[in-house]
Amino acid sequence: MKKKHPAAADHACPCISRRTIIRHAASALALGAAGEGLSFGLTSTLARAAQETQKKNDRILVVLELSGANDGLNTFVPYGDPAYYKLRPRLGIAEKKLIKIDDVHGFSGGMKGFEQLYKDGKLAIVHGCGYAQPNFSHFTSMAYWHTAAPNSGQPLGWVGKLADSMSPQGAPNFIVNVGETQSLAVNASHHTPVVFNDPEHFMRKGDATVRPFFDAEDHAAQSANATQQFLLDVAKSAKEASAQVREAWSSYKTPVDYGIVPLGLNKIASLIAAGMPTRLYYTSYPHNVFDTHVHQADVHARLLTYTSDAVAAFMRDMERIGRGDDVSILIFSEFGRRAAENDNLGTDHGTANLMYLVGKTVKGGQYGTRSSLTELMPDGNLQYTIDFRRVYATMIEGWLQHHDSAAILRGQFADGA
Repeated sequence: MKKKHPAAADHACPCISRRTIIRHAASALALGAAGEGLSFGLTSTLARAAQETQKKNDRILVVLELSGANDGLNTFVPYGDPAYYKLRPRLGIAEKKLIKIDDVHGFSGGMKGFEQLYKDGKLAIVHGCGYAQPNFSHFTSMAYWHTAAPNSGQPLGWVGKLADSMSPQGAPNFIVNVGETQSLAVNASHHTPVVFNDPEHFMRKGDATVRPFFDAEDHAAQSANATQQFLLDVAKSAKEASAQVREAWSSYKTPVDYGIVPLGLNKIASLIAAGMPTRLYYTSYPHNVFDTHVHQADVHARLLTYTSDAVAAFMRDMERIGRGDDVSILIFSEFGRRAAENDNLGTDHGTANLMYLVGKTVKGGQYGTRSSLTELMPDGNLQYTIDFRRVYATMIEGWLQHHDSAAILRGQFADGA
């Protein structure tokens, strides 16, 4: 086991040790570790099906982005640490308003969905996630998380590179990005992500320079010109994908209530239910809504309630359609908030944050070392204790069973790193 971060040595979360996890999961497949004490075990049912799973791995990863930098301290609140209320005398959430999980932590009061997932062992909370030399620009830091390459200017996203590695030939519809615009995270060399926001009106589009080739696809199957043939192939794929998305959405009916803001998860559920061959889905809570500099309390609580409701509903829907064993969610934000409240009853851009892994086969609990609230960085920010790429590596190698995370993440972040 690695040595604890010096700033957090006295604030270790009540985690299950790696040795305990391995002992209790001895009969199961083991997911790769993602930092101190971070390891996940699959159910014994999946262990018995391991051989067949390796032959036909159809597991799906859904990535949910909370844009704007969610305040982790007011999401999974360390109410048992007196320093929390000293740093946030007005913004700190009163103990009686929390959904208590243990003697130290509690969820924000509206997060009933997360509470149930946690109690069911389907929610893993990873403490202290971040990276060295943090950047406080939303755009820049999000690019670092999208590419898994801080301070590098990489043009490809980590989800896109993962798709390229898993399917080098560029299988159709391997990546779906639900959103108004394509995320950098899904930029790939060999894959063209399916990107849409409104499935009912999802149609192939193109500007004046490529539109003739899209139209020509209806009349020509082959071209002697390699570039033209590439565009014809893209046009054909786009046409087929848009038709599949519209059909899946129009056919999708569910009794599950996703709440006020479904976060695109209901659209993803419709594609999974329709048998779309997608392995990687990306969606977000858009428009930097978590950038809560002013009067944070009420709006942040509502955002967390909407998020919790949507995620819990999605997992119930996966169970309903018989895909509960096949789907996991990774939830992140581009950075956290400053430890102390500001003068406007909000919080400013910070550093270390929580990441969440959700799924029936995730070994729920708390992992990693909680960032100290008393030994802060000189600028008043939390010190990170786990590189966020360790969590990515866990999902790549452990969940998706694709053992090439070092190449995708440009470094060794899997277990033993």
